[in-house]
Amino acid sequence: MERLICLAVGYVCGLLQTGYLVGKMNHMDIRKQGSGNAGTTNALRVLGWKAGAMTFLGDVLKCVAAFLIAFFMYRGSDVLPLLTMYAGAGVTLGHNFPFYMGFKGGKGIAVMAGMVVVNSFWHLPASLIMIPLTLAFFLVPVVVTKYISVGSLCAYTIFLIEMIAAGQMGWFEMDAAGCYELYAVLFVLTFLAWYRHRANIKRLMTGTENKFGAKKKEQ
Repeated sequence: MERLICLAVGYVCGLLQTGYLVGKMNHMDIRKQGSGNAGTTNALRVLGWKAGAMTFLGDVLKCVAAFLIAFFMYRGSDVLPLLTMYAGAGVTLGHNFPFYMGFKGGKGIAVMAGMVVVNSFWHLPASLIMIPLTLAFFLVPVVVTKYISVGSLCAYTIFLIEMIAAGQMGWFEMDAAGCYELYAVLFVLTFLAWYRHRANIKRLMTGTENKFGAKKKEQ
C-alpha cells in the first residue's frame, strides 16, 4: 500500500507540466512547436535559454517535492529509499503521461536530474559524487556529439549504474530484497527513458537528429 501511495503522490506532483505552463506564458502550446515535446529540450529550442532553464528547474523541483512528501510520510521505514524511488517513478509517469493533456508530456530527463539530487543524500559525503558524475555523463557526450539526446540517455544509464553500486555498498541501509526492488523500479524508468527517445535514436541512426545549437530540421 505504501508503494502505491508514494506512486500516486509522485504522479500528482508530476502533473505540473512546467514546459506547457512556460509555453502558455509565451502565448503558445509548446506541444505544437518544435518536436512537440513538453520538456526542457523543446522549451530550450523553441523559446530560448530562459524558458529552458525555467522548465528544467520546475521539473526538478516537482521531483524534490514528491521525494520530501514521501520521506516525511514514511520516515523511519526500513525501505524508505525504495518508497521515495516509487515517488520519483510516479513523478516520471505524471510528467510523461499527464491524463489531462491526453497523456502527452515530456521524456523525464529533468525529473531524473531531480532524482539524482535527492538520492545523493543517503550516504553523505560519499554519495554526493552522484551529482557531478551524472552531470559529466550528460555534458561530455553533448559537447562531443552536439546531441542532447545522447547526453540524456548516457546520464540516465549512469544513474542506474550509480544506484545499483550504491545499494550494493550498503548506502541505502535496506535488505537485499528492498535494494533489488529499487533497482527494478529504476531499470523500468531507464527503459522508459530509452523508449521515449526512440524517435531520437532512429534519427541518430539515420544521421538526421537535430544537433544542439543547429537550425532545427523538419521531423
